[in-house]
Amino acid sequence: MKTKGLPLKEVSISELFNGSLQATYEVPIYQRNYAWEKDEIGALIGDIYDAYRKNANSVYYIGTLVSFNKGDNVFEIIDGQQRLTTLTLILEALGVSIRNRLTYRARKKATNTLKTLPKFETEEPDNGIVNGFRFVKAALNEIPSAERDTFKRFFLNKVHIIHYQVPRDIDLNHYFEIMNSRGEQLEKHEIVKAKLLSELTNPEDRSKFNRIWESCSEMRLYIQQKLPDGQIFGSYLDCFSLSSFEAMPGDIVDQASDKSIKELLSTSVPDEKTEEDARLDAFQPIIDFSNFLLIVLKLTRILDEPDFVPTEFNLDDKELLNEFDKVSINEAFVKRFGYNLLKAKYLLDNYMIHHSNEEDRPDNNPWKLQRWQLDSRKKGYLKNLVPEDDIQINLLHLLSMFEVSFTARQRKNYLFYCLLYLFELPSYSEKIRYLKWYYWFVRKLADKYFRDVYLVAYKLNEINTPLPGSFDDTVLQDNKLIVDNLADTGKDDFLSVYGDGSSKSRGIPLYVFNYLDYKLWNSYAEKLRGEGAKKGSRERKDFFSKIGCSDFDLKVFDQFYFSRTRRSLEHYYPQANVNSMDGVPDENQIDCLGNYAMIGSEANSSGSNWSPKAKLDHYLDSSGKVRQVSIASIKFIIMMQKCKDNQESRLPGLEWTFDDIKDHQNHMLDIMFR
Repeated sequence: MKTKGLPLKEVSISELFNGSLQATYEVPIYQRNYAWEKDEIGALIGDIYDAYRKNANSVYYIGTLVSFNKGDNVFEIIDGQQRLTTLTLILEALGVSIRNRLTYRARKKATNTLKTLPKFETEEPDNGIVNGFRFVKAALNEIPSAERDTFKRFFLNKVHIIHYQVPRDIDLNHYFEIMNSRGEQLEKHEIVKAKLLSELTNPEDRSKFNRIWESCSEMRLYIQQKLPDGQIFGSYLDCFSLSSFEAMPGDIVDQASDKSIKELLSTSVPDEKTEEDARLDAFQPIIDFSNFLLIVLKLTRILDEPDFVPTEFNLDDKELLNEFDKVSINEAFVKRFGYNLLKAKYLLDNYMIHHSNEEDRPDNNPWKLQRWQLDSRKKGYLKNLVPEDDIQINLLHLLSMFEVSFTARQRKNYLFYCLLYLFELPSYSEKIRYLKWYYWFVRKLADKYFRDVYLVAYKLNEINTPLPGSFDDTVLQDNKLIVDNLADTGKDDFLSVYGDGSSKSRGIPLYVFNYLDYKLWNSYAEKLRGEGAKKGSRERKDFFSKIGCSDFDLKVFDQFYFSRTRRSLEHYYPQANVNSMDGVPDENQIDCLGNYAMIGSEANSSGSNWSPKAKLDHYLDSSGKVRQVSIASIKFIIMMQKCKDNQESRLPGLEWTFDDIKDHQNHMLDIMFR
């Protein structure tokens, strides 16, 4: 890693504790006692082990250590003592001799406890350190004995930490205010910012880059609110007008463009919004800043590098420093990245969904797809992205379908594809044409995921989850987005992967159920319009016949949205009720698509063992005493309606049989493949 112009040094664990420079690391009296418990220690060792298993030859970063050289190579630890103490315990547990010792100033008990590792032969040991060592040994014992020597070498040589040595002439109180006011170690994205800023030689360019970075880092607000500049977003702040980094206007907030990198690391863009405005417009972002930086880096590389291999890029923010290390960073790259960061933030804010600061309720969709702009009086307001209602609601459902399927921030490939498509989509003077193309892409992407990833057995692991690289291998061909050449797959392909009930299924992923719910909603939206929506109409009868149940209230479809709480997979006929009664599904038959439903985890935990009839009575209760599941799953409502249709003509306990499961599954597959 380059650290030109910065008091940063990248060191391995071996160099930190046994380097050529003999050092003493001293924890000052104002630092708290060692306090890491089993969870923190297990997470650190687990992350290191995962990195070792993934690539034992690659460097793995574990954060920063901030110190002040007091002289005579005594380093006062300002930030990172919990991690440094844990590293000391790990080295002792691995049997590694340590030359550069950790001590606690004016805390004799802690110092003596460390000195007497691993036997703790001291009259008054520090219980926090004793327990920490016990947790370290337990975590290391989880590593197979055959791998321990190679893991030990990896830990010593490939696990790196960024040592930031505070300059001698700095006011330490001022340092705390600027760099560490949160009481936490420096974030990885702050290290990346310092690294990129160090490549910009022109003070004005540094100021521009800082302005972009700080404005984009506020993920809860629209970028136009942080940078209300007509030269960037047009006179009404409703478009992206900037052509390059060089075209970025100078820092109108702060004309002092000769700030040092250290000062720029702590400089934020003033927020001129009132508290009332911020409450009205703030939202819950779908991604955090560190993971967003990775998406922008991947965008930059795929647009710039013909030989870039997207499947080798990791969107996990644990790899943030490592991914930036793979790039040849120079001034031109930093400017391109800064420009792409600003453009991507505009597209993220104005063309992707956000979740409002509201609870999920059946009568209110909290997902929003809105642009931020100024009205004729230059007052900011929000407006639906697409003026045509059918495209607006379809896009809203499609994007939220992706989001609830891939909540983990390192798994948002769909977000990368959408932003890449928008980056490359030509600007049309007729904006609705631009938005129609965007809708076409998102819909095709959903189909591509289903047909060309989730129905291809060799792209799935032992529990039918897509293997690493499966999405990039499928959606990107020669680093170009290809979503319209769908595989000719059908029901037999689905059943061969997910089972038909004749044998136990390996699992059905959330995406399959979410995709099915979108197809069900879309089928309703396309077929039941105007007169066709009236009860008794030919169109309405035909629609319910095709989904396999009697007519129920269309309010279910009108109020439907993809709730973030709906992440639990439930057997409609429960596992607990499997028995030898004729018609009752066996343990294999209950695992197929026709017997599964998506439901909120709260409802699942309380009713997973109820019979189909009990679930029907509980979840379809219209008294208002029970929270309705209309936001949970359209498929689930159809299953319950079918069960309700059966109960008048069936014996108790036979309201939902394997024949019903197969019939329901067949109707659902027809919907998915139509």
